[in-house]
Amino acid sequence: MKILVCIKQIPDTSDVRWTKDNNILREGVISILNPSDIYALLAAKSIENADVTVLTMGPSASKNAIKRAFCYVGNRGILLSDKRFSGADTLATAKTLYWTIKNYIKEFDIILTGQFAQDGDTGQTPYSLANLLNIPNIGYVNKINYINENEISVTSVKDSGIYQYKGKFPILLSFSKFDGKDYIPLAKDYIRAQEIKIETINADVIGANLDEIGIKGSPTYVYKAFKPQNNRVCKFIEPCELIGEIK
Repeated sequence: MKILVCIKQIPDTSDVRWTKDNNILREGVISILNPSDIYALLAAKSIENADVTVLTMGPSASKNAIKRAFCYVGNRGILLSDKRFSGADTLATAKTLYWTIKNYIKEFDIILTGQFAQDGDTGQTPYSLANLLNIPNIGYVNKINYINENEISVTSVKDSGIYQYKGKFPILLSFSKFDGKDYIPLAKDYIRAQEIKIETINADVIGANLDEIGIKGSPTYVYKAFKPQNNRVCKFIEPCELIGEIK
């Protein structure tokens, strides 16, 4: 079983900075592995005899996210790093991943992702990627019911209810939770993670259309970004005062 886990390194929410183009600055800031991607990694770890590749896009420092992922699972890591990828919105990101999978990785049975990236919180990339690859996608997955050589069954929890889905391979699953065995990486896992070589590739290697990647290929633009200000004023009243007003 060939599994591809797409992850993302994001800025720590307490250390978000912006470029002049209103894109999130990703270099020189404290970064972490996107929390919901850990659910995808745990799901990959729960699948027996899986050949797991970890894929991410970002600056060279994003290797740290792959190494962090290796502490859970994975025996191959691929970093998409190229200035031409910078400023990509969800569509340009999905297209970059698509060309990588189609022209470089080529073979896979399951793609696993987190449902949302904490820095953007749109949840659009998994669906866009599945659409480009022309494969089924199941979102808001929180449990793998069973898996065999022909199909996978999962539980998806949405606002409208709890659903049971079956799908044949290849398929993309995006996880909002993972109802399975948790795992806390041990010292041996961190050591193993440092020993796995990470492949760094650029836009030329994946055969990307340069007009459709990075900020050039992004149809959406952040007009303004700011931190919300809390200007609320609270008035504290005594219980008897409240009762008097009700009367």
